[in-house]
Amino acid sequence: MADIEQAEQTSSANRADMANAIRALAMDAVQQANSGHPGAPMGMADMAVALWGQHLKHNPANPSWFDRDRFVLSNGHASMLLYSVLHLTGYKLPMAELKNFRQLHSKTAGHPEMGVTPGVETTTGPLGQGISNAVGMALAEKLLASEFNREGHAVINHHTYAFMGDGCLMEGISHEAAALAGAWKLNKLIALYDDNGISIDGQVAPWFIDNTALRFAAYGWNVLGPIDGHDAQLVANTITEAKQSTDKPTLIICKTAIGKGSPNRANTAKAHGEPLGAPEIALTRAALAWPHKPFTVPQDVYAAWDAKAAGANAEQAWNEKFAAYKAAHPALAKELVRRMKGELPKNFNQVAVDTAVAAHTKMETVASRKASQLALEAFTAALPELLGGSADLTGSNLTNTKSTPSLRFAVSGGVVQTVNAAGVAVGGRHINYGVREFGMAAIMNGIALHGGYIPYGGTFLTFSDYSRNAIRMAALMKLRVVHVFTHDSIGLGEDGPTHQSIEHAASLRLIPNLDVWRPGDTAETAVAWAVALQNKAKPTALLLSRQNINYAPKASLGDISRGAYVLAEPSEVGLKKKTQAVIIATGSEVQLALKAQELLATRRIAVRVVSMPSNTTFDQQEAAYKSAVLPAGVPRIAVEMGVTEGWWKYGCAAVVGIDSYGESAPAPVLFQHFGFTPENVADTVEQVLRK
Repeated sequence: MADIEQAEQTSSANRADMANAIRALAMDAVQQANSGHPGAPMGMADMAVALWGQHLKHNPANPSWFDRDRFVLSNGHASMLLYSVLHLTGYKLPMAELKNFRQLHSKTAGHPEMGVTPGVETTTGPLGQGISNAVGMALAEKLLASEFNREGHAVINHHTYAFMGDGCLMEGISHEAAALAGAWKLNKLIALYDDNGISIDGQVAPWFIDNTALRFAAYGWNVLGPIDGHDAQLVANTITEAKQSTDKPTLIICKTAIGKGSPNRANTAKAHGEPLGAPEIALTRAALAWPHKPFTVPQDVYAAWDAKAAGANAEQAWNEKFAAYKAAHPALAKELVRRMKGELPKNFNQVAVDTAVAAHTKMETVASRKASQLALEAFTAALPELLGGSADLTGSNLTNTKSTPSLRFAVSGGVVQTVNAAGVAVGGRHINYGVREFGMAAIMNGIALHGGYIPYGGTFLTFSDYSRNAIRMAALMKLRVVHVFTHDSIGLGEDGPTHQSIEHAASLRLIPNLDVWRPGDTAETAVAWAVALQNKAKPTALLLSRQNINYAPKASLGDISRGAYVLAEPSEVGLKKKTQAVIIATGSEVQLALKAQELLATRRIAVRVVSMPSNTTFDQQEAAYKSAVLPAGVPRIAVEMGVTEGWWKYGCAAVVGIDSYGESAPAPVLFQHFGFTPENVADTVEQVLRK
């Protein structure tokens, strides 16, 4: 009995030293940078010891091992917690990088950045999005397990863990995502809430009075605690309990002291977002009985944290398990490997060509939202990794197809299987996100981050404002996510200015690394989808019409993927003259440009029509192609039902656009009222030429 007690005491001392290593590194790095947030890492250090020391399945030598557990630091300002743990457990994050915290080109940015720091699963900082990403990761794990695991071969079997704070819970997106996590019964999602009661403005009690436990219970979560977040073994035991859940995600409420260990800053807002200062750091070292110099960790503490051997063993065990799976189910294993790598099927290019050619051959007059659904019928049939959805607008966004039954979950928590057209039982592939645009966008980011699926989701273009920060995060992280934005202009009519997109296309085009497409017919829409699916390192926004659009006859389809191309020369309307002006148009306005070209031909004015479905793609083309499409010295007039800002960079002499809000009226009335008529476009061209 004495030996057991001694072992427990030694273990407890080890855990304390492990936690204090995080506290010391956090306060040292923030002090050296003279910038950062030491309080949260110091407060959550024991929680990290519990999770990373006893539960997290990971391999520091291979951060991208597919069946690893995912860890998300949703309160990303606590980045030094994650950097410290990654360094201590054996990732390629040397002490020199911790000393370089928040400096130019370091691997230890102010907030964790996926793709910059090994072991960072998602870029966090905008509060609430990390926990939402975690929901997407957990959903992807659950769906992949349902799709690929077979009896005796659980090759997809891991947990998603998230740390989050008061700020994450105050952000409305946490409500959207957490509610869906409960509805989806994501039992392998475990969130640890750092309940320290402090934010930048001080004690949160006057403005944050939520009963968090009841709130999450109402979502359908398993709620454990409050517990002492500084008792690492208790936290570890509670995580063990959480892992027993079969039908609910779990929230563990951990009561902590921000800035734990600091005699004068603990439990104060001063510990939140500024260095402790040299005198206070000295006092803290003494209080923690941590006599070591800055950025110094004893070897026995490194040894206690070291996860390299355990990680290698875990991955090796999985490799052996996967080898057995491959022998028993070779076709499934091959498909899973392809999906894990994020590679498209070998026949994708042919599917893309066939889809575009079919659209070109049929020359259908449909809204581009319908054209999108027609393209999706082909792509979802060919790509089982396409996982669709809509924010309560499926019948308007047209994101569902014959190959994507609705995703549903049984009372027991399992994925409901639906018999598809081929007579095979499959899980649903179309998600009803409900009226949760921001949550949908952030969850799609989590799905893409996890791997195995290419997510897409729909809503009205005007509601892209709700999703915007998650779209920006997808662009920053270089994620293959597709946003289907319909009802893209005043063409939606009677719903009025609250729903009519004016500034949204221009606004989305401003986001670096976001590819924006506004196709003008079925062929352009098919090509836009093909490009989006091939955009492995960037998200895509498809802006689609509510109103029908005539098909625009074209000589070939080859240049559509370059973002802009010559659609019609003057000769096509009977004029054998040198081009006098170029009309550039997008989306439904391409038809307007073509009619204006015909009208101008009767006035003996020779005009070239350029369709520019994607400004962002065209801008990346070589100079020779750009000048071939938009020749120098020829006046250019742009036509788009949106703000004129953004078109002047093409050297336009005039823009037929709308720089005010819309009105509530039938679409044809609005087109006439705002000057989107062939006559006005033709008159504008003529006025430019007169000048």
